[in-house]
Amino acid sequence: MEERTVASTSQQRPKTPLLDRVHQPADLRGMSNAELRQLADELRAETISAVSETGGHLGAGLGVVELTVAIHAVFNTPTDKLIWDVGHQCYPHKILTGRRDRIRTLRTGGGLSGFTKRSESPYDPFGAAHSSTSISASLGFAVARDLGCEDVGDTIAVIGDGSMSAGMAYEAMNNAGHMGRRLIVILNDNKMSIAPPVGAMSRHLSRLNAGEPFYEIMTAAKEAVSHLPRPFQEGARRARDVVKAAAGGVNLFEELGFSYVGPVDGHDTDMLLEILRRVKTRAHGPVLIHALTMKGKGYAPAESADDRYHGVAKFDVVTGAQKKKPSNAPGYTKVFAQSLIREAEADEKIVAVTAAMPDGTGLNLFAERFPTRCFDVGIAEQHAVTFAAGMAAGGLKPFCAIYSTFLQRGYDQVVHDVAIQRLPVRFAIDRAGLVGADGATHAGSFDVAFLANLPDFVVMAAADEAELRHMVATAVALDDRPSAFRYPRGEGAGVDLPEKGVPLEIGRGRVIREGNGSVVLLSFGARLAECLVAGEALAARGIAPTIVDARFAKPLDRALILDLAANHQGLITIEEGAIGGFGSHVAQLLAEEGVFDRGFRFRSMVFPDVFIDQDTPEAMYRVAQMNAADIEEKVLKLLELGLMSARRA
Repeated sequence: MEERTVASTSQQRPKTPLLDRVHQPADLRGMSNAELRQLADELRAETISAVSETGGHLGAGLGVVELTVAIHAVFNTPTDKLIWDVGHQCYPHKILTGRRDRIRTLRTGGGLSGFTKRSESPYDPFGAAHSSTSISASLGFAVARDLGCEDVGDTIAVIGDGSMSAGMAYEAMNNAGHMGRRLIVILNDNKMSIAPPVGAMSRHLSRLNAGEPFYEIMTAAKEAVSHLPRPFQEGARRARDVVKAAAGGVNLFEELGFSYVGPVDGHDTDMLLEILRRVKTRAHGPVLIHALTMKGKGYAPAESADDRYHGVAKFDVVTGAQKKKPSNAPGYTKVFAQSLIREAEADEKIVAVTAAMPDGTGLNLFAERFPTRCFDVGIAEQHAVTFAAGMAAGGLKPFCAIYSTFLQRGYDQVVHDVAIQRLPVRFAIDRAGLVGADGATHAGSFDVAFLANLPDFVVMAAADEAELRHMVATAVALDDRPSAFRYPRGEGAGVDLPEKGVPLEIGRGRVIREGNGSVVLLSFGARLAECLVAGEALAARGIAPTIVDARFAKPLDRALILDLAANHQGLITIEEGAIGGFGSHVAQLLAEEGVFDRGFRFRSMVFPDVFIDQDTPEAMYRVAQMNAADIEEKVLKLLELGLMSARRA
């Protein structure tokens, strides 16, 4: 295979004469193989150039450049449905599908999504940002086609980058193999996801990859069988099985009912075109094409990086140096990891679990210190939760570190395997609240609502990095029921960090600032800093709110909340989450205790009942109306309502 590595001597945009002629995928279908090879080179250069200006996911897209070109050149998209698993590798796809003029708006307010998005283009038939959904969705499209939906042709799922470690992919393959409908799955096997892959599937793929002549022998065997006299065909099939065994034993994909083609070189454009054209003309049932690719292919800094430049800030194309803002305070993720390490040094029963996100959750640091006590289970949140439950039942103290948005995928296990059995699994919930450029799919909006309604489940939120350290210690000490603590993305508030966390009293909040009896700002989580800013602005108006850090959504500090209600005109809850969370629990308490019966005024500040589009976190919180100015306005309206009521009386 000819090596092509993009080189550049400046930050200038690359010259792309062939790509300049492409306005939609149909423009590829009249090109020669040589032109398509050149187009792939130009597409790779354009992708690197664009992401250097916007930041985003780079390595995954560079690994599928040739696949992207070949698929669009062979299939009739958008009638043929191309579905990218996760979608973070779709930047080259977006460039070819009429969005090149906006590609430098990636992940910005009002710009292109960093993932596939149905509302953005007809070439994105199915939206995604979480993994392992593509085969299920593709099978759904195939059924729609077979039941007469005229605008659906072939369906092609591109899955990889670790997504084959999730059970949903196998559920879909099992169903697809049983149904036998025409369906094309391309396994983008780059030997890693965000982190190096784990599990038996990775080893199975490695065994298949080890037999490099496997594709050629298998193809020759299959082609030859049809030309042999009938009496000899059965013997040829047995010979094919021998070849398969020599190449690595049982092929799981064939056992699931798929015709298997591969492994093939995912960067050889000519080979990909030939295989896709054959599959398009000959396939009857489900087919899996096993393509070997390199994450970060064609860009030397990405190829040499441990994560193959999975996610990058803006960077210099020549050097690969990323332009990251200097940090003024330690990040919440790092504080969590360091706090857990300190606790684990004193308690050998502490273990940690992550679902393919060791770096993102900080558990890579824990793994360096305690390699035998840290477990990366792959992209398998359901398994991660029940695995942790089993360890808790066995006497260990598991911390299950999962982003809020990904914990949604394991909710049944949280209820059935953890909560009902009252097992002391500790959930460290990173990326709570609005996260910026990844948009609605990655926002931590719902965990408080879906955890705080579970009996005997302790739910905490850290107001700052010092509180996070104390909550880690609290979770360690809490050994008779499940618990969770949430914290946002990014750097902390800059408060002094204690050397070691001290367990908090369960269900007890803290009064940060005493007011004059007018209104209470009852904060749950990291909006406390905004409450303090709002308090200063209100004080300048002669209004001194009492500011309280609730710490716990479950159990509530009933005594404190009822005392605050008895001694103030009104109360406002503030939280970084959807309706149905902390504020709803406070309202339920006040209602049941008859506090509203005497005219007490109450408001709850939560995320609006919409999915907030990508932007900077600051802009997204403006949309959510949860910044200091919004809190100030909410207080003024509440007190104005009180004045109007008093005048009427």
